Amino acid sequence: MGLFEKLKQGLSKTRDSLGKAVDGVLSTFTRIDDDLFDELEEVLLQADLGLDATEEILEQLKDEVKQQRVSDPGQIRELLAGLLGRMLEQEEESPLRLESKPSVILVIGVNGVGKTTTIGKLAAYFGEQGKKVLLGAADTFRAAAADQLAVWAQRTGADLVRHQEGSDPAAVVFDSIAAGKSRGADVIICDTAGRLHNKKNLMMELNKMFRVIERELPGCDCEVLLVIDATTGQNGLAQAREFLAAASVTGIVLTKLDGTAKGGIVVAIRRELGLPVRFVGVGEGVQDLQPFDAKLFAEAIVG
Repeated sequence: MGLFEKLKQGLSKTRDSLGKAVDGVLSTFTRIDDDLFDELEEVLLQADLGLDATEEILEQLKDEVKQQRVSDPGQIRELLAGLLGRMLEQEEESPLRLESKPSVILVIGVNGVGKTTTIGKLAAYFGEQGKKVLLGAADTFRAAAADQLAVWAQRTGADLVRHQEGSDPAAVVFDSIAAGKSRGADVIICDTAGRLHNKKNLMMELNKMFRVIERELPGCDCEVLLVIDATTGQNGLAQAREFLAAASVTGIVLTKLDGTAKGGIVVAIRRELGLPVRFVGVGEGVQDLQPFDAKLFAEAIVG
């Protein structure tokens, strides 16, 4: 199965909801007027695109209809897919900047969003590229976190560094870097505590990790990926704002898109946060964490 087919399959709930709703609106009208756009607005809001993104899309859609002199409502679908794709486009050509050896990825997010699973799938993704991966179990506050990461390390062939429960997370990062350098790792992926503390404590903990990285690997490429559960919709967006206030996030990983009909949250996240969506999770399989492609995503959700 190709990447686009996997994406379509993983986004089937959103496509069935949004695509069919768009079809329903377009088939009802014989001409393009304000009533049609009002109906489309409701459809886009139900898909969790958010009010601001929806209003922007509709304004641009009206402009394109006018400029291209479109009169057939059936042509709206293609215009809509194009607009969504352009809204989601990102400047970064590659999913991540990981040119230094080793490079570091810190993965953050609240418990339950699929953070540990995402780390395991990232390990598999980089392993398939021939990179040597080391996992650092720096979420030392949740008892099962290191055990879950150990399972993924074994499954993907990645190395693992872990300490006892309750250890200093920054010490795990320190030892992970030392092990990564001595073992020739290309990428070090570090888990972090998954509870949403107050901003001060979160910032202190993350800053301590950053200082360790800067001291032990000066000038290295370091990505900070925020994992968001797509099924939480606007609540996920609220969580993202909290983390952005405390950490220098460089990208978003949106998980569990296969479990929601509101995949439009990607548009809201991209527009409001201004951060690149690096990967999307569209299934439980190791291969179901995919680098984000704006055009393919837009086509997959509109149908």
